[in-house]
Amino acid sequence: MNRIYLDHAATSPMHPEVVATFSEALGTVYGNPSSIHGTGRAARKKLDDARKLLADSIQAHDHEIIFTSGGTEADNTAIFGTAAKKEGKHIITTMIEHHAILHACEELERQGYDVTYLPVGENGRVRAEDVKNALREDTILVSVMMGNNEVGTIQPIAEIGELLKDTDVTFHTDAVQAFGILPIDVNVLNVDLLSVSAHKLNGPKGVGFLYQRKGTAVTPLLYGGEQERKRRAGTENVPAISAFAKAAEIALATMEEKTTAYEQYKTMFKDVLDKQNVNYKENGSHSMPHILNLSISGIEIESFLINLDLAGISASSGSACTAGSIDPSHVLVAMYGDKAVESRNSIRFSFGLGLTSETIKQAAEKTAQISQRLALK
Repeated sequence: MNRIYLDHAATSPMHPEVVATFSEALGTVYGNPSSIHGTGRAARKKLDDARKLLADSIQAHDHEIIFTSGGTEADNTAIFGTAAKKEGKHIITTMIEHHAILHACEELERQGYDVTYLPVGENGRVRAEDVKNALREDTILVSVMMGNNEVGTIQPIAEIGELLKDTDVTFHTDAVQAFGILPIDVNVLNVDLLSVSAHKLNGPKGVGFLYQRKGTAVTPLLYGGEQERKRRAGTENVPAISAFAKAAEIALATMEEKTTAYEQYKTMFKDVLDKQNVNYKENGSHSMPHILNLSISGIEIESFLINLDLAGISASSGSACTAGSIDPSHVLVAMYGDKAVESRNSIRFSFGLGLTSETIKQAAEKTAQISQRLALK
């Protein structure tokens, strides 16, 4: 069976050119970039080239990029690093953040911090006005994700950045899902900190970066060597970072063409469901082009996912299956409430490398067939 992979928002396959870059660097760039000999300098050159490319991709300066092990470390550094550096005990975030943000904030609450979790409307968007109204004299940090990983909703980051730019409040955005999909200019957005992970854009797992605007105070999470200008100890993973840069280069060069294709995929997918009279609701609005989140009437989510998998379709639910029970998606609960059916029957289809119009139509047809079969039971 040829599988159809529609879970690119969870992780993405490495692009062949990225694999080639990674493999070559694994075999040839083995020096420690902190070493002063020729082998070390060769590794440093690879590291510097990657840093420049990634900095340019968000209109930042090279020295503002801190390489990390991925999005979770970047998010945690932003949250805990800001809290440790600044006076004040109040943080503002949203109810729909990734758990790398939410769980970090919950830990700070246990340490005596006060966290405001802003609500969203049924469209999945937070209002900049709500951020403004939540600000206090002791607010030190606002963290709002750029694009939601479950429903794809794009948040008003530039609007929030504008209202915070003349304050002492640090502004962080988790751009893990958006980088490589949406154009990003940190100066237009007025963000101080921004998190990115490579494996969402056809790069390797285990590598990412945190953009830290010059002058933004953040305490490191790790202590040891003086790598990354003393902001993140540990020898840099040069092959993975080189591959990350190659993935970003490809993603940025193909952004417009991908956006067009993914929007077409969304339309095709829904057209097939409509023709098969599948009763569904699309969740979220103003969404990123590669994420399609649907609530399908009359289905039991775990059975639906199993049947999709047996049919060769890899997709995700907004729900987390743990120990045989299904907890509702915290994102959809924030949008609709914990009693709403949408909180428990959502399916996320996300698009990326390797898909075609034909595979999208095949996946949609199988989805329609399974929906009709399960809804009859």
